[in-house]
Amino acid sequence: MAHADRFLSIRRDPYSDEVLARGGDPEAHSLLQRTGFVPVVRAHETYHRVPTNLAEHDEARLATKAVARLRSTSYHVDCDKDFDTDDRPTHHLPLGTSVAHIAESIREATTTDEVADTLTELTAPHDGVLAALDDVLVTLAEFHEGLGDAADPHIARRLRYLADERLGVIR
Repeated sequence: MAHADRFLSIRRDPYSDEVLARGGDPEAHSLLQRTGFVPVVRAHETYHRVPTNLAEHDEARLATKAVARLRSTSYHVDCDKDFDTDDRPTHHLPLGTSVAHIAESIREATTTDEVADTLTELTAPHDGVLAALDDVLVTLAEFHEGLGDAADPHIARRLRYLADERLGVIR
């Protein structure tokens, strides 16, 4: 990773009055999105902004939280004084990192038994990754069933199909 990718700015744009975050690498972009920023992808740049229609104090709260989270993971953040903070929350690795560790374990395996043991993390029926993903899909289907829009039952059926049929094939 280039050293320059560890630098970001979070500032209120003087022309649009939007709070924008610029710079960083994919990890920084992930942190910004998890904090609530919205990615904006242009032909020659990617940056993030706070969601539209937020009150100014909510924008400042979101930007301050992003500054704290980024700095707690060793990013250098240049920001407006309204967003500056000494807070450094504990950084927990995202779930995707744990799942990616499975691939790394498979790469390092030297025997079929080692690969099979590693794959058990994916396929364990009670608490494996696939069981958890199944639970997420079913819960999303239940959520959509209760929304009441015309497309929602279709989305719920599609999610149940993915859980029952497609995920079943993978299992």
